[in-house]
Amino acid sequence: MSINKCIAVVFPGQGSQRQGMGKEFYEQIPICRETYEEASDTLGWDVASLCFGEDERINHTEYTQPCIVTTEIAMYRGLVKRYSFAPQYFGGHSLGEFTALVAAEVMPLAEILKIVQTRGKLMQDAVPLGIGGMAAVISEKIDVNKLKNMLENLPLDVANINSDNQVVISGEASALPEAEKRLSQVLGGAKPFRFVQLNVSAPFHSRYMKSIEKSFSYTLTEGSSKLKSEYAPKVTSNFTGSFHSDSMPEIMKNLVNQLSNTVHWRENMQGLAANAHAIYEIGPGRPLREFFKTINVACQSITGLSSAEKIFVCAN
Repeated sequence: MSINKCIAVVFPGQGSQRQGMGKEFYEQIPICRETYEEASDTLGWDVASLCFGEDERINHTEYTQPCIVTTEIAMYRGLVKRYSFAPQYFGGHSLGEFTALVAAEVMPLAEILKIVQTRGKLMQDAVPLGIGGMAAVISEKIDVNKLKNMLENLPLDVANINSDNQVVISGEASALPEAEKRLSQVLGGAKPFRFVQLNVSAPFHSRYMKSIEKSFSYTLTEGSSKLKSEYAPKVTSNFTGSFHSDSMPEIMKNLVNQLSNTVHWRENMQGLAANAHAIYEIGPGRPLREFFKTINVACQSITGLSSAEKIFVCAN
């Protein structure tokens, strides 16, 4: 089956992992099994076993990141093989941006896996366990500038602008209760307001990641010889909010800056929706579908072969 219209694919990031993710694809489509084997050969440990078994390391950032990327690329390759799936545009939320770069053929899977494993280790080591925290601020039509002003003098930053109705903040865990108090006083009341602390091991996309930028830049530079920058304009940049350019230095800079700066996912969604007639989310979870709903754009999620069959067989 071939979809003959301009389409985009998006990939969720860390937090979407689950035990057993990708197993259905691994068991039924040879190229998916080969993808897990490629990942294991690259990293020197059994990626499939960690994804499919009851291994606590799946929630350890150093392992979570390559496991998610492997699973998403295995799923993507399986859909390309089985359904002639052929997106023209690519996007990914946080870690998902690295999956998008592989899917768009900007960098090979093996290089990205080494990069994200190092990225995960650096991010985990940047702040002692238990010191950092993140929380989702959920309300209607959040004024991000007002939110930033309310957080003034607190060791917290805006990590993700996911939609008009959800912004994630990140920084010192001890400051989150005060942030909740301030925000509830202004954002609460007539409108619904929720403040949800996230189960994360480090304060991602905050000032506390700046200490690892130099090391991560070096890691990216090591793999830059395999980078095909001419394909990058098909991929959205979390840091800029728009599409990447075809400049290798700019691509590298954007990926480094993504570590300690805001993920502009709302702008990424708008850019993808302006260029594509259909958008598909591929991954072990489906968090991005709900964000697209807030901009009145349909996003169909594929988390397994059954959901893929419903989408592609019906489209045919």
